[in-house]
Amino acid sequence: MSRALSVWWDGKVVGTLRIDKHGDMAFQYRAEWLADSSLPSLSMSLPKKPEASRRRECRPFFGGLLPEEGQLEAVARKLGISKTNDFKLLEALGGDVAGALTLWPEGERPPTPNAAVHPTPLDDEHLSALLDALPKRPLLAGEEGLRLSLAGAQSKLPVVLIEGKIALPAPGQPTTHILKPPIADFRATTENEALMMQLAAALGLSVAEAQAHKACRKPYLLVARYDRQIEATGDVRRLHQEDFCQALGIPPEQKYQAENGPSFKSGFELLRRAATRPAVEVLKLLDAAIFNVIIGNADAHGKNFSLLYHGAGVTLAPLYDLVCTVAYEDLTHRFAMKIAKSRTLEELDSRAWADFANSAGLAAPYVMRRVKALAQSAQAVVAEIAARLAERGLDRGALTEFASLVATRAARVAKTV
Repeated sequence: MSRALSVWWDGKVVGTLRIDKHGDMAFQYRAEWLADSSLPSLSMSLPKKPEASRRRECRPFFGGLLPEEGQLEAVARKLGISKTNDFKLLEALGGDVAGALTLWPEGERPPTPNAAVHPTPLDDEHLSALLDALPKRPLLAGEEGLRLSLAGAQSKLPVVLIEGKIALPAPGQPTTHILKPPIADFRATTENEALMMQLAAALGLSVAEAQAHKACRKPYLLVARYDRQIEATGDVRRLHQEDFCQALGIPPEQKYQAENGPSFKSGFELLRRAATRPAVEVLKLLDAAIFNVIIGNADAHGKNFSLLYHGAGVTLAPLYDLVCTVAYEDLTHRFAMKIAKSRTLEELDSRAWADFANSAGLAAPYVMRRVKALAQSAQAVVAEIAARLAERGLDRGALTEFASLVATRAARVAKTV
């Protein structure tokens, strides 16, 4: 006996995701979707066609909607589902995912948010309890009325804001923000990510808005979802997006370049094929690559870069999950996506940047100038940003250490060119 989920996009059914009695999953576009040339494909890796896309073709996209690593294992245990059963996990979690889609059992319509039903804002005590619960119960899996999913290995929860207060969404309500508690095994990850995200914004990079807050003295990060658009009516519209792994047809467990995941070269090539203004978006990815080297984000892998589909066309999505991972001794210092053949800052030199420029299809002198400019700018402003965050009650000592580490790396990066 087969089971099926309808894949909805802006009130229309795109197609059907099925699993048969043997556990084989397949996706098939609906005839009406195929017949309308104005309607897009779900993914660069899932072009519109009348025949079904078998598991090997469709799993990179649909599996890429689910959490990863320890988060996936914890969710699967909580739900009593195998961590390899993407279909059942999407059946349980697919009501609100990254991008424009929502998945519901075939024959059901997604619930329409009731204007008369307002989610209850959480006070500090309840928010503090939620922060404690999330690492043990990712995505609040199993909570009645909640079907939420986000990719990533870090604990997080999609939420809504009611008059500036965090609330859990009503059934069918698009979430607008992502709540991220600290990572238990690593010091001051909220301060770390807040600093790196705000540093990127200060340098002029396109980055998701992120603010650090506290609830009962517990820090957390609140990130505005770039894949949501607030209409003039106040309604929230989901915007489609897909990460580089999904767009390139690479399964989420192969997100690292060393495991045949995306490289910067394949990312630049993807943007040249997909972006509405390729030249602009390629330069954004260049800046992202340089910035991650400067801050020591060795975990910037293929699922940390995405395509965003919106009114302006297809662009590189604002940056997210920016963390100075080299601040933690237990984490590797090797880049998830190499700069040419260089895997660490110590291996970088002008030849490596020239080779990187060549692989990106860019002029080496321009890349060299951009490396130096971003490195010098980061060195100049990082301490000031850290001080501003400390004034909000965050861990001043940790912020000072992170800022000092970034400033030191920035100086070294500037010397590589």
